[in-house]
Amino acid sequence: MNARVLDGEIITTRQDDVRAYDGVRTRRVLAFVIDYILVGLLTIPFAILVLLLGLLTFGLGWALFGILVPLVALTYVWFTLGSKDQATTGMKLMSLRLERLDGRPVDSIFAVVHSVLFWAGNVILTPLILLVTLFADRKRTLHDLLLGTVVIRTDR
Repeated sequence: MNARVLDGEIITTRQDDVRAYDGVRTRRVLAFVIDYILVGLLTIPFAILVLLLGLLTFGLGWALFGILVPLVALTYVWFTLGSKDQATTGMKLMSLRLERLDGRPVDSIFAVVHSVLFWAGNVILTPLILLVTLFADRKRTLHDLLLGTVVIRTDR
């Protein structure tokens, strides 16, 4: 067992260290803003391609505009949160990382499911999903509770 003692408490894993959760809620909100600015910027070149495709197909290609942003966002999450770093670019800048409570790594499919549940929660509960973090252990959101994940700081 890889246990250490910190201020008289036995800490067996990084997830048991209360310092790993200081400021996580604020950092998650800032990471979200950064990530969706990046998604917006990544959408621009694809929107230009869809515009040109629409011109070539006499308007039929413009139907892709309806799924363009979700497709870019899910692809972004697939390649960032589903990577070995287990963090999006915004999360990396805010020194955050998504971890599963069972200790397994976050793969690409799991990352996309995490993101889809986040957006489904937002559709149903609006931004009130952040209220769950005030009462849940480890400042977890509703989709974290459903999937057995936690977001921790990497700089502590």
